[in-house]
Amino acid sequence: MSRPPEAGRASTGQKIEQAIEKAFDPLTAALKRAAAPPPKAAPGKPGLEISPLAVPFPAIPPIGGVEIATARAGFYKHERDDLVVFSFARGTTCAGVFTRHKIGSAPVDWCKRHLDAPDGGQDVRALVVNAGCANAFTGKAGADAARRTASEVAKRFGCRQRDVMLASTGVIGVVLDDRKIVARMSEIEAGLDPDGWARAGQAIMTTDTFPKGSYAECEIEGRKVRIAGIAKGSGMIAPDMATMLGFIVTDAAISPAVLRALLGLHVRTTFNSVTVDGDTSTNDTCLLFATGTSGAPRIGRVGDRRLKEFSAALDKVMLDLAHQLVRDGEGATKFVKVTVDGAASPASARKLAKSIADSPLVKTALAGEDANWGRVVMAVGKTEEPVDRDSLAIRFGPHVAAVDGAPAPNYDEAKMSAYMKNAEIDITVDVGWGRASATVWTCDLTKRYVEINGDYRS
Repeated sequence: MSRPPEAGRASTGQKIEQAIEKAFDPLTAALKRAAAPPPKAAPGKPGLEISPLAVPFPAIPPIGGVEIATARAGFYKHERDDLVVFSFARGTTCAGVFTRHKIGSAPVDWCKRHLDAPDGGQDVRALVVNAGCANAFTGKAGADAARRTASEVAKRFGCRQRDVMLASTGVIGVVLDDRKIVARMSEIEAGLDPDGWARAGQAIMTTDTFPKGSYAECEIEGRKVRIAGIAKGSGMIAPDMATMLGFIVTDAAISPAVLRALLGLHVRTTFNSVTVDGDTSTNDTCLLFATGTSGAPRIGRVGDRRLKEFSAALDKVMLDLAHQLVRDGEGATKFVKVTVDGAASPASARKLAKSIADSPLVKTALAGEDANWGRVVMAVGKTEEPVDRDSLAIRFGPHVAAVDGAPAPNYDEAKMSAYMKNAEIDITVDVGWGRASATVWTCDLTKRYVEINGDYRS
């Protein structure tokens, strides 16, 4: 009588079956790929596929006091809209936050100069955005092109040049050909529409694979107030005071000073808490407009308690847009939340979280679905921030990798590896030093990132 195989050991027949299955694995995979529908092409740059982490553009109702139009100015060779103009009602207020990059673009300089003026942001009437040309590192010629653009739009909208905001995105080192914008202004004026949010979100894209929008409602003294926003960004994302481009409009009545305070409050934990590749753009701009058409009372004081619900709704819109930037990270397949606890201070926690989120070794391990939590240890220890090695703890989702500065006694490699296959991953690290915490969102780093950026100009 033959002896049964030992537990956990395959019999000869089972080994043969496994070998046959393994041999046919490539064929089975190929047949599955052939039967699968082709990936959807992105509406921005040709050759890009829509991110697997993409979210649908939301339904955004008209916001009182704003109309939007898009057109093809020709900054891109291929057929697509690359020009957006927002027209605002009289009395619209505005505030902005911008890149701290030492080589800021001409549009950034223009907006900062006019919004920082003593009466800046009191009556902004238009916003002009172009994709395909950053108009950055272009010297006097770029500044002149920005001024001419504002002048032309001001003439058509019956306002001052300073009441026109500008933003650009695209290739650095190319002077904006403002004649292309002027040539489309008649078409823009005829096409102004309160329902233009989705088209605007698509027209400001560069290597983005899906348009990014968000919407929220709240009340101020019983009056419904609407907040809507769009953003663009996919690569060169490590914002410093803003995102690559973000535009938010509300029908609330709020003074420029209060808008500035609200942006400053929320940008740190939203746009400034995401990173794709650790690089900051020359053109980072986030503008917040308030048309005052909702009928809600005007808010002119930062400490006004009536702002509480509005502030929460604004934070929700900004965080949603920030998350979408990460979801559209060039080549991204993983949406990753990194939380650091037990830090000496909020600033220290933030630096530690950024070190993990920006680490190429951590990000490539995520891309390969490799449960290499030792790379997280590396990213924490390489900083100059205080940590207690013998108290360090690391968790991926619900799975504990390390406790008290050593591998967890119940660490389960199989469960950890299975968790790494998820599209959304949470990494939590306790550095055992204090009580402060911070959260940063990032994505993985794949071969596709190199491919996209290897031919960005072409």
